[in-house]
Amino acid sequence: MTDAAKLVELVRGDLVESVHRGHVVICDTSGDILAAWGDPKAVIYPRSSCKMLQALPLVESGAAAQAGLGVNHLAFACASHKAAAIHTDLATSWLESLGLSADDLRCGPQIPQDIAARGLLREEFGQPCQIHNNCSGKHCGFVTLNQTLKGGSEYTEVDHPVQKAVREAFEEMTGATSPAWGIDGCSAPNFACEIGNLARAMAKMAHPTGLGATRKAAIESLIPAMMAYPELVDGFGTATTEFMQAANGKAAIKTGAEGVYVAILPERGIGIALKIEDGAGRASEAAMAAILVRLGVVDAADPRIDARLNRKQLNRRGINAAHFQVTDDLYRGGSSL
Repeated sequence: MTDAAKLVELVRGDLVESVHRGHVVICDTSGDILAAWGDPKAVIYPRSSCKMLQALPLVESGAAAQAGLGVNHLAFACASHKAAAIHTDLATSWLESLGLSADDLRCGPQIPQDIAARGLLREEFGQPCQIHNNCSGKHCGFVTLNQTLKGGSEYTEVDHPVQKAVREAFEEMTGATSPAWGIDGCSAPNFACEIGNLARAMAKMAHPTGLGATRKAAIESLIPAMMAYPELVDGFGTATTEFMQAANGKAAIKTGAEGVYVAILPERGIGIALKIEDGAGRASEAAMAAILVRLGVVDAADPRIDARLNRKQLNRRGINAAHFQVTDDLYRGGSSL
């Protein structure tokens, strides 16, 4: 097994103070590895980075069409949102259109991550509910699928028809039986895979030729939806949203908990997957920014990219006390891959 590679460093003064190690794999549509750092066979939980795979049965089953879902709904089904009004309003109206409410979700309540929404909830002496959960969009997709599959109310159980459909799609796209599963933060099962196979799945999402007409059509609905509504997929001013905005239609990008990131490049037929071993989001954002630059998807000088590629660490007085840098082995000055 190959050890994790040094990917991102925190430099203070003249010393490297902290090091983030991890794995990065870039695949093409044939499944060949174009570039890799660390171990392509490292088994990881994709966490929320794989929500576009989890959304495939929603579209393929006909449930999305039957429910009259729009492009914005499909983007939201792939979201890890911040519970801003654009997110909670959409979740509420989606559930109402199904004759359901927040009580029918099984993701659990969460304090809004959006500052304005959190402040408003506090001012109104309100309590966070399941609509505020950052995975409520995915769960709206699950309950929509469940109405078509006619399963029981506990749709997060691993042997429920919804999760069986999700696992089947996940394993078909990664090309391997999942070796393990765990309970995600939103209570749904999260199926493990090799990081190289996650990158291969993203490459298939980038160029779905040969996957069958139904799957191809589902992918060609979900990926453009993510790129059309990046603020629904994450939130205003977040790395995922700004990466997609900077890519300007060249990439669908998704983060996951514990330092996971994926990217789908339709024009190139390329899939990317990365995992930071210590789970640090600051490092996964920097690493993804570096890869996107090297693949020519974004400009290193774009402020939205530079902010993550060369993140400064300010102290309490606003003095730049340290900075993050992507290792030369990964970035190499932004040279083309």
